[in-house]
Amino acid sequence: MQTLSKTLRNLTAAHFAPLYANVAGMCTSFKGELFNGIHAFGPGTGVPARTVSTADVLKAALFLASASRSASDTVYNTTGELAGTGNYTQGGITVTMATQPTTNSTAGVFTPSVAFSWSNLTSSGAFDCCVLYNSSQSNKQCSVHTFSSQSITAGTFTLTMPTNDAANALLRIT
Repeated sequence: MQTLSKTLRNLTAAHFAPLYANVAGMCTSFKGELFNGIHAFGPGTGVPARTVSTADVLKAALFLASASRSASDTVYNTTGELAGTGNYTQGGITVTMATQPTTNSTAGVFTPSVAFSWSNLTSSGAFDCCVLYNSSQSNKQCSVHTFSSQSITAGTFTLTMPTNDAANALLRIT
């Protein structure tokens, strides 16, 4: 018991770093919600289950490298999100969705039509994750996207959108 106690006293935060990590992926709950007609990503004639003619409001929020966001998360929350400082507002930014989701013979794809951009950003710490969520549907989380860790002081941070095709789209169901 004395050896175990000594070992525990000598552990530092660095030993626990692997316990915290943002992991990219499409949220498992989101996949099921698509089949239930919960989300309406593009403007159009609507979904029979919802009979809507306007798209839902999607948001993109940034998360600290020390957070632990993953595909198992079901709802957006502020735990681990950048603090509301330096021109960043918790809750993130509204995603521009002028592009309809599309399909081809192998996949259903969706990519927002405009890059995500935060100007004059001062981050409250190193961040490496963007969470996409549907604020029109009780903040249901759609996906987690990771990138190399960033720390910004009074700068512009932009996430450029990929090509909207089966190989590159931001969201792909194959």
